[in-house]
Amino acid sequence: MSELRVAEGTAIVLVDDRLGEALPPAALPLVRKAAAVFAGAGLSVAAKAALDVPEAPQDLVERAATASTVLITGEIDAVAESLRAAGASVVSSPAPAGVELLDAVTVMDRLRSPGGCPWDAEQDHDSLRQYLVEETYELLDAIAEKDRSALREELGDVLLQVLFHARVAAEDSEDPFDVDAVAAGLVSKLVSRHPHVFADDNTVLDTESQHARWEELKQQEKQRESIVDGVALGQPAVALAAKLTQRAGRAGIPLAAMPSGQDTGSALFALAAEAKLDGIDPEDALRGVALEFAERIRAAERRTREAGGTAPTADDWHELLSGSDA
Repeated sequence: MSELRVAEGTAIVLVDDRLGEALPPAALPLVRKAAAVFAGAGLSVAAKAALDVPEAPQDLVERAATASTVLITGEIDAVAESLRAAGASVVSSPAPAGVELLDAVTVMDRLRSPGGCPWDAEQDHDSLRQYLVEETYELLDAIAEKDRSALREELGDVLLQVLFHARVAAEDSEDPFDVDAVAAGLVSKLVSRHPHVFADDNTVLDTESQHARWEELKQQEKQRESIVDGVALGQPAVALAAKLTQRAGRAGIPLAAMPSGQDTGSALFALAAEAKLDGIDPEDALRGVALEFAERIRAAERRTREAGGTAPTADDWHELLSGSDA
């Protein structure tokens, strides 16, 4: 018995429900010319309703042998595989970058909705603040350690915070907005602040000039009254001092006019200001020294344990931490 072959024009059209009911462009002429169109497995109820075509029958291959047939499906199951084995072409289009974000939004909505996670349902913007800070610092650690696996994971954790806050905001009865509004606002900001990329401004700027232009456009957009408007005052103190120094410098305020007294706070501000004006990020510099010191302590503790000791004395610490191999 000869192998069954499908008629010319028979095809399997793979679609992704996350992108709605849109068909790949290459599938449209095949659907228009097909003698029969069926819905396959892996399609949502909404997608099937939008297609308004019958479910694929078990004898689909036999039917396709006599007339051009298109199977629109979300997966290659046994029926689709039989059709492909009989000569049907497979038409699909690559998912655009970012499509997995749609799943992330769906999962977040599920967790927050009735029947989801009780803990997630109880959170609000204030209760989530600590987690945003923690996840941000864990991301910074991953970057500092150049740990690619941790970097990927921590980026996901920071993204979760964005999705969480956007979902909470969508439930606000007075001023609701959702993750799409957040994304739309970001897109608008990026486009408006890069006229040399997205508009007719063909001026090619170097990095420093572009940064200054960004700040100028930001000032115009937000109609700020002060050069310090918009500075996150809740950031770590050294980073805050550096940011204020940067804003002050661009406004023409000389270093001599910045805090430089003898008290501890003024002295620290002066050091941070000098570093920033010299092109050094004082927050990163201090963090680097602190992390190095932490590693020296760990190394000293290891050497003490390896030598059979317990807790080092003050003299031991001095010797251990000043050692050339510490």
